[in-house]
Amino acid sequence: MKSLALLVAALLAGPAVAETVAFTGGTVAIGDGSQPIPNGTVVIRDGRVIAAGTGVAVPAGARTVDATGKWVTAGIVSGASTLALLDGYGMEETNDTTTKGSPFSAAIDIATSLNPTQMRLGVERSKGVTRAVVIPAAGNTMFGGQGAVIDLGADLDPVTRARAFQYVELGEAATKTGGGSRPAAHVLLRAALEAARNPALASGLEKDVLVTRADAAALLPVVEGRTPLLVHAERATDILAALALVREFPKLKLVLLGATEGWLVADRIAAARVPVIAAALTDLPENFEQLAATQSNVGRMAKAGVSVAISTQDASEGPYESYLKQYAGNLVALTRVDGATGLDWGQAFATITSRPALALGLDGEIGSLRPGRRADVVVWDGDPLEVASAALSVWIDGVQQPAGSRQTRLRDRYANPVEGALPKAYDQ
Repeated sequence: MKSLALLVAALLAGPAVAETVAFTGGTVAIGDGSQPIPNGTVVIRDGRVIAAGTGVAVPAGARTVDATGKWVTAGIVSGASTLALLDGYGMEETNDTTTKGSPFSAAIDIATSLNPTQMRLGVERSKGVTRAVVIPAAGNTMFGGQGAVIDLGADLDPVTRARAFQYVELGEAATKTGGGSRPAAHVLLRAALEAARNPALASGLEKDVLVTRADAAALLPVVEGRTPLLVHAERATDILAALALVREFPKLKLVLLGATEGWLVADRIAAARVPVIAAALTDLPENFEQLAATQSNVGRMAKAGVSVAISTQDASEGPYESYLKQYAGNLVALTRVDGATGLDWGQAFATITSRPALALGLDGEIGSLRPGRRADVVVWDGDPLEVASAALSVWIDGVQQPAGSRQTRLRDRYANPVEGALPKAYDQ
């Protein structure tokens, strides 16, 4: 219980002070698409990256971490997550991803209710995940609300950026929440965006009103291009419908999520300069909007010039963010499969580091070890894209994070059970 008490104390004490640290001798992966650098050095100070690469001088007085024989990389950024918003399936009281009883949709701001003490955060942090794009789920309408970007640090201030994007469904899911069909969903979407552009079209909560004033106000930064619109679309025609929105609302900063059939229209996505946070390795037609699924989807879109990140979206085995490194590794493996299209190592690692940040306009802050970025650093015992490699230590904003998680503490407690080893509560 001592390690748990230390973790709780750290959470209650507030943010720890970042220090000057030099990671030396390891293979450095910056995360910006470049290839790994043997025998590199990474220097962080006051929570920011100072330098990373070869020939980097170690500042006087810096704490030195000898990473010889290890890898030093940017932290993993989960491109689509429910971390801090959903703690367990089948437990309604832990699920704040969606609502069906509120009159509001686009106005909902999940940043007000994120839980940094959630058990899942410690598990994913211990496996090298340092930031996450947290998405709500559509409930009343096709709008899920305003998502956030968080860090997984062991403190009570997880929000990197609140109201980082507006989330909307534009496929099969939209037919359930957007009026019963794709055409109905498109009418609602355009009506809501027009109401944001012209507030006179939003007039309270009368029965014949499609969008409330609060929802229209939340959509105003979207139509003005100040807040990205994250659109979940899988089918090629749904993707094209999303791209058409930019012609009607030219300031929109559109981001596509999922895009299983994106390879079919990759040239159109690239021409529109729309970034994609793709379903990582979806290759089975689990529903009608994914009939053209292929493991080469990400590689083909990237080859066409699309900026592609990957996520656990549509992963049948559950939203385990730590699987992202395995998915990225598989994209590298596809380059050695006849007829398949994958990514080289640097490109693949960027899909789980800098590319999700780039999609939301945060690449100047997070996602790589380039100078000035937040110091999210992970030391691995081997190539992070290899399944067997493990994170040895994790820094977020330049602060070394506690090792382990609730699961590892439970494992250690009961690894060698003896009589009387149960928690004190059982003795009463």
